[in-house]
Amino acid sequence: MSLLTSGVNPHLADLSNKCIWSATGVYALAMFAHMFEWTFGSKGAVARRSVEQASLAEAAAEAALPVPGKAKKVTVTVAAADGGTTTLTRTALAGAGATVVTSGRGEAAVDGPGAAGTSERADLFGRIAVSLTVLGFMLNAGGVLLRGLSVLRWPWGNMYEFSCAFAVTMVGAYLVLLALGKPVRWLGLPAVLAACLTLGMATSVLYTDSEQLVPALHSYWLAIHVTAAIICGGAFYAAFATTALYLGRESYDKRKAAGLAGGPFRIPASVFERLPATATLDKLSYRINAMVFPLWTFTIIAGAIWAEAAWGKYWEWDPKETWSFITWVVYAAYLHARATAGWKGRKAGYLALLAFACFLFNYYGVNIFVTGKHSYAGVG
Repeated sequence: MSLLTSGVNPHLADLSNKCIWSATGVYALAMFAHMFEWTFGSKGAVARRSVEQASLAEAAAEAALPVPGKAKKVTVTVAAADGGTTTLTRTALAGAGATVVTSGRGEAAVDGPGAAGTSERADLFGRIAVSLTVLGFMLNAGGVLLRGLSVLRWPWGNMYEFSCAFAVTMVGAYLVLLALGKPVRWLGLPAVLAACLTLGMATSVLYTDSEQLVPALHSYWLAIHVTAAIICGGAFYAAFATTALYLGRESYDKRKAAGLAGGPFRIPASVFERLPATATLDKLSYRINAMVFPLWTFTIIAGAIWAEAAWGKYWEWDPKETWSFITWVVYAAYLHARATAGWKGRKAGYLALLAFACFLFNYYGVNIFVTGKHSYAGVG
């Protein structure tokens, strides 16, 4: 089909829209499947935990019984700050009542059984959710590709197009972790939920018709600079979701150690019991942020080079440039703080959340509410 004088292929543009709408619907179905997985998985996880607690209680009772003429070893397990456990072992001589030796050792934290727990029905819903997520990802990516083909350019020249590509990278980061064999199905619900919200806002608030770019965007740097930013966004979101779950699990562990029932914010305890240990979540979040931070640095440098080619200056403290730099500084502060002993755990987690909040404001807030040279939102 020949292009119209405007340089837009309406047939491909319409197919792109239908793919994006379909992807939103499939992501929603995947979200409900994950919700069923978490719901049905609670029974299996609770039963498993009850058996483990009963076994521990029985072992503790046996250890407390005195045996004449023999040494008695009593162990007490307490929660550690890093999400693991510390076992204190005390050995005493029966009949003498004197303590011989006291020692302590750290044990690696045990990850939860996952969203499905031990329920086969929940596991089935989880597999269905992953299949739907893959289908939604393919539709989402197809919509982005068709959008680009409809105007024969890179399909991220405004906020609608960027949002569609952002959803692809958010879900793609989750699927890549799964493909690498990582047990991260617990991340599926946050991933598809975010994709639904992003595409929902894109199609209802940020939508613009397929059209050619403004002259300043006609550059190969569009493919380099914006592509890097989109990839960073997807990875940053995966780290953000992991950090949020870490903070929830860490709060639950503290409540459990204090003898309090249930989880924070009235979330059932079985939800947190099925998550990975806090040490695992903290390590995964840090590794993702550390891996993608150099790419974010390259994104800013590439943007400065593009600015010099388009406007004659590398840096003018435009609102987008300023907030990109602020985001870089906060992520750099997080990585530095995470590498020091005093800022591991909850403090570093809050800093990671602040860094992602800066990234979101740089995207939504600056593009919509602030006027500058990067005002290509296509809204209002």
